[in-house]
Order: sequence, then structure tokens, then C-alpha cells
Amino acid sequence: MKKMLAAAVSRVLSRVAQKPASGVLVASCNYSNDATFEIKKCDLYQLEEGPPVTTVLTREDGLKYYRMMQTIRRMELKADQLYKQKFIRGFCHLCDGQEACCVGLEAGINPTDHVITSYRAHGLCSARGLSVRAILAELTGRRGGCAKGKGGSMHMYAKNFYGGNGIVGAQGPLGAGVALACKYKGKKEVCLTLYGDGAANQGQIFEAYNMAALWKLPCVFVCENNLYGMGTSGERAAASTDYYKRGHFIPGLRVDGMDVLCVREATRFAADYCRSEKGPIVMELQTYRYHGHSMSDPGVSYRTRQEIQNVRSKSDPIMLLKDRMVNSKLATVEEFKEIDVEVRKEIDDAANFATTDPEPPLEELGHHIYCNNPPFEVRGASQWIKFKSLS
Repeated sequence: MKKMLAAAVSRVLSRVAQKPASGVLVASCNYSNDATFEIKKCDLYQLEEGPPVTTVLTREDGLKYYRMMQTIRRMELKADQLYKQKFIRGFCHLCDGQEACCVGLEAGINPTDHVITSYRAHGLCSARGLSVRAILAELTGRRGGCAKGKGGSMHMYAKNFYGGNGIVGAQGPLGAGVALACKYKGKKEVCLTLYGDGAANQGQIFEAYNMAALWKLPCVFVCENNLYGMGTSGERAAASTDYYKRGHFIPGLRVDGMDVLCVREATRFAADYCRSEKGPIVMELQTYRYHGHSMSDPGVSYRTRQEIQNVRSKSDPIMLLKDRMVNSKLATVEEFKEIDVEVRKEIDDAANFATTDPEPPLEELGHHIYCNNPPFEVRGASQWIKFKSLS
């Protein structure tokens, strides 16, 4: 069993170890405007061709992706700190290590497209456009949070972003429903429906596959495979860890989820596939989380610290992008240091806001149950306690 797990980890590392994946093919000297890179070829299932194996990265996009990933990384580390200081209570699932998934997915779709995910949602919230202030304030249960302090870590929302869902795998059918709405409205929009490798064995995921295939829904089912469902390795929990083949009658592709450019190109490919009315597609992102499953999980009882450090040193998504850009003269080390300083200040300011902003008053407990409804009363903890609900 240990040999199988080691093999799974090595597959993640091997995607970066190959030199062509980080080699520059085209780059001019002194602050190039763009450069062309080779990226890892995706594994395909029931597809004759897949995403390209080279891609162009502009200086502007590269710096934007770096800032977004660094923001997510620092935000998650700050959330870890606030949780240990007991400003954040309850469930809290961090995604540091998986930043390339969040940013690459967003870079591959349009702002008008739709995203729904599991309870590991902070990074996608940021990528979808929520401010760090709104996210951290939601984590601490304050009025300035994106859900007015009433949703917490697992229930955050933004425009065309539908959470944050606390039930394992429940977002699968919901995402298919969002895709049905996309098809009904006929606007050529798609829905990215994300779930983890642990949720990949849920029956409702397969029910969603079936309905999406029957109705040819524009749904990209995205399995974020970070190798461990809670504290159990995929090798021990799944009869087959080829999650991109799980759709059976739905095409799929397996992607290097530690490379933001690879994720971007694969997402563009999958989104275009769905927009062309071919039906759904399954995309597996091979990635890795540095923290445990949640804040109650130290993350080292079922894997070694050395394994985590190996991934950090060889496959870290932020490091990979930075090295590419520096080596291709798209940016300098000093520029990245300036971005790091700016990001740290933004995170510190947001944390200060999240710990000083007032909590929502008790009388607002019943507000926003419906988006557009006449005021009505909601029963409290007893029949004598009533709260007014306002839309």
C-alpha cells in the first residue's frame, strides 16, 4: 500500500520534473511582453485530441496570475492563524498548495460562466472576484463578510459563484442544474462543477453524470485530486484512481493541477467542448494540499512531513510560475518581491478588518432567506421568539 501511495505522489512530482514543461521556447531579451512555454500533455479518455502542449503567457497575465496565487496562499495562511487565535470557529478547510487550480480555472472561462464547488472554497471565492476583506470577515462571522457573516467558511457566494457546499458531493447535482439553466437560456455559458477525489465515489456524482449526458448539459465536472480524501489516500479508498475516466460515457482528461498554464489551457479546451453543445466533460486536476483536510486535521498522521516538503520544493505552483517568468525575462525577482510586500499588506489590512468589524445583530438572523419576497416572520429557538425576514 505504501508503494502505491508513493507512486501517486511521484506522479505529481514527475509532472514538474520533466524539463520541457518549464523550458522557454520563445523569449526575447529584457522584459519580454510574452513567451511561449511547453506544458504537460494531458491524459485523454474518449477524446481524439486534447488541449495544446504549448501556450503563450503574456507578462501582464503572468504577473496577474502570480498576484492571485500569492494572495490566496497568504490569505489561507492568515486564516490558519486566525483559527488558532479562535477568531474563526467551526469548520475551516484550506487550499494552500492548490492555487494553480483556482487561478487556472478562472483564467480559462469567462466572467459570465458559472462555478460551484465544495467546502474548500476560499481560493475560488478570491479568483471569482471577492475581496480578501469579504472572505476573511465571513470566516470570522462579521457584517462585512460576503454572506453578511452568516455563512462562514463553507457557505460563501459571489456573482455566478454558488458556494461553498457543506455536504460531500452535493454540489454535483446542483452544478448540473446550473448547467441546465445555461442550456435553457441559450447564452453559450458553462458551469464548472468542482468536487474532490473523496467525493468522487459519491452516488450523486454519478447521477449528475447521467443526467448531464442525457441532456447534453454544458457542465465541466472538475475533480480536484489532492490524493487524500480526509485522512485516507485515494489508493485505499477508490478501486480506480483514474477519476477522469469515471464518467464512462462522458469524455475526460487528466491535467497537471500544479501548473497554472496547464490548468488554464485544459479549462479553455473543456469549456469550448461544452459550448459546442457536445455535452459534459470530466476534468481531473492532479494537485496537492499542504494543510490537513481541515483545521482539525494535523495532516501528518497519514503522510510524512518529508512527502509534503518534497512537493513544496519541486512542484509548488507559485514557485513554478515565478521561475518560468524570471528565466524567460518576463519579470524580475525584484518585481515579485514588491508584489509579495503588497499582498502581505493587503492580507494584514483585511485581517484587521475581519477582527474589528462588528458581528451582525441578532435581529438580522432571519434576513435574506429569499432574494425577493415580502417580509415575513421566522420562528426562533422557541415559539415565543420571532425574527423578521427581509429580502
